[in-house]
Amino acid sequence: MTRIKLTIAYDGTQFHGFARQPGVRTVQGELESTLQRLLGISVEVHGSGRTDAGVHARAQVVHWDQPFGPEGTRYPFVLQRLLPADIIPIRGETVEETFHARFSATGKTYRYTLQRAAMEDIFTRRYCWHVPGHLDLYAMQQAAKDLMGYHDFTSYCAAATAMEDKHRNLCEIRFESRDTYLNIYFHGNGFLQNMVRILTGTLVDWGRGELQHSPAWVLSARDRRVAGQTAPARGLALWQVEY
Repeated sequence: MTRIKLTIAYDGTQFHGFARQPGVRTVQGELESTLQRLLGISVEVHGSGRTDAGVHARAQVVHWDQPFGPEGTRYPFVLQRLLPADIIPIRGETVEETFHARFSATGKTYRYTLQRAAMEDIFTRRYCWHVPGHLDLYAMQQAAKDLMGYHDFTSYCAAATAMEDKHRNLCEIRFESRDTYLNIYFHGNGFLQNMVRILTGTLVDWGRGELQHSPAWVLSARDRRVAGQTAPARGLALWQVEY
């Protein structure tokens, strides 16, 4: 068996997330059905992590094992003709069998994009959250400093998540302003369900002056109800996976 590693980008608008689910369109499902048509056999695709419905990816990493088929470097050229237009293969390689797209990852970066103009831009509305009005960027940056580090992020993940250990190391939160757009980069060793979206929504609430509790207090409460809103999925993209 040969193990193939593939980096892909996708527009998550029309997907019900990455992970295969019966009866709905998913990224994993499209990849596996395309590979079955190409190879004539069933293969299981493993991703570096799940993305929610509507979330995009600039550089999702997947792998699968095959008994025969193209070399890894050929896959972007082969699959670009077969995959739907909202999945783009970027880079492929043949890797050792010890590599795993999820378990070999050492860090991930997500980017969340806000648009702060008075009116929403029709050409970017599928990829950002329109937040008109004043945002106190300094207050958001100060709050972000208290969120970085190794913490229990129970307050910043979906209440229904099955993950028992909610400790994560959030290494960096970086802000990048560009015209009326604000990109927020989150870099860490791993993320919980809805974690980046809840962090972003809470930062926006602090920027609007709508949340009185301090970041440290929200962390210590370990209660999803005391954090802010969950930002919409459309502004979030899996930006980079490190190995």
